[in-house]
Amino acid sequence: MFSRLRRSERKGGGQRANGQPNSLFGEILDWMLAPLLFLWPISIIVTHNVADNIANQPYDRALADSARALARLVTVEDGKVVVHFPAPPRALFRADQDDTVYYQVADQSGELITGDREIPWVAPPATVLAEEVRYRDEVIHGEEVRVAYQFLRTWPEAASPLVLVQVAETRNKRSDLASRVVTGVLLPQFAIIPLAVVLVWVGLTRGIAPLSRLQSLIRRRRPTDLSPIVPASVPEEVRPLIIAFNDMMARLEENLQAQQRFIADAAHQMRTPLTGLKMQTDLALLERDPEQLRESLARIGNSTDRASHLINQLLSLARAEASFEKLYVVEPLDVEAVVREVAQDLFPRALAKGIDLGVEGSGQGLLVEGNPVLLREMIKNLMDNAIKYTPRGGSVTARTRHAGAPILEVEDTGEGIPEADRERVFERFYRVLGSSADGSGLGLPIVREIAELHRATVSLFPNPAGPGTVAQVVFPRSQLQPPPPVHGDFYPMG
Repeated sequence: MFSRLRRSERKGGGQRANGQPNSLFGEILDWMLAPLLFLWPISIIVTHNVADNIANQPYDRALADSARALARLVTVEDGKVVVHFPAPPRALFRADQDDTVYYQVADQSGELITGDREIPWVAPPATVLAEEVRYRDEVIHGEEVRVAYQFLRTWPEAASPLVLVQVAETRNKRSDLASRVVTGVLLPQFAIIPLAVVLVWVGLTRGIAPLSRLQSLIRRRRPTDLSPIVPASVPEEVRPLIIAFNDMMARLEENLQAQQRFIADAAHQMRTPLTGLKMQTDLALLERDPEQLRESLARIGNSTDRASHLINQLLSLARAEASFEKLYVVEPLDVEAVVREVAQDLFPRALAKGIDLGVEGSGQGLLVEGNPVLLREMIKNLMDNAIKYTPRGGSVTARTRHAGAPILEVEDTGEGIPEADRERVFERFYRVLGSSADGSGLGLPIVREIAELHRATVSLFPNPAGPGTVAQVVFPRSQLQPPPPVHGDFYPMG
């Protein structure tokens, strides 16, 4: 969680990950123009194919007429196929100045009867229809040609031999016509596309004008103005963003008010011990009896300890709430080991109060991912709070276990917390009425703040074994846990 927060901060500030400005106008323009530029080459290819088809149609009909005209000149005399030309063939088929025309008459075995050998022979189809002219593309002398061909029967009988009649023509006129069609279609596009870009630019500029007005409205606000923006005053597409923005501003105002209350409460809480400390100091200065002076100095020392403890807790709470603390790099942490360390640090205090302080654990560790400084502070506050509110001769036990999720429990035999106050004790500076122990009312709020930062939950329950309270912290499920042991271990601290 912490590493995600830190990465998101680094990528913030209205910048892309590569440092380029993230512009909504540019994004929309890219998504509108990129498909257009992608489709333009496809349009050119499609236009060229359509132009070729358009150019082929009239010239194919003329070529088919030439093939039929040649077929009408074919006759059979004395069992032989003869072609009678009314004029020289060169004049009939090669009069065009742009293209070269070839002709050929051959029998069904491919033997040339008359015409040009350059035209490749083609086998007859399975079914021959009268007057049917077919087309194909060939290459003659390195030039592409279009061939129109027809099969004729020498006699009316179905089994009579076939004669192949072919007329071929180079594609120069077709290519010229196709080029003129493509040019006529694409030239206007060169003028239309820039015009379309300009129109898209103008349209987008006018379309995002409400966003510019909204930006100007927000910029004109005073720094202390956190009032919501009326969603009806913005375009419908922006309303979800404005609603989320209003929610964020409401949360920000709540946080600011909470900080102001915290500062006021902290000032009030600090004023009380400092006032008492100043009064006790003044009284000590008036004392002449060494014994009374010693007692006054002891009271001053106790007041100083309470003030120091309050200041440390205020700093701990501020550190838990500070954003830079939330960005600390997390690491796998053995909660069981931290509990033992904290228990050793608090053992002298528990011993001085006559409290039996112990630690129960699996002996194999309880791993969670978290910030070592903050988790140690949370555990210390839980155990310190339990020792503070447990009377002399009582016991405090810190217990770690894994029951589907890592769990930390601190059990005491103290005064207990009434059910009505179990949630309120997590409020800052709140103390249960009638409590005899000194406290600042910040220990449990610090615990909850750190627990929530680690996505853990903290709850209070009555001690099932008798008087007292059990504070339970349930951490999120982790893949770091070792197999649960069969029996736990107990580590007495005193």
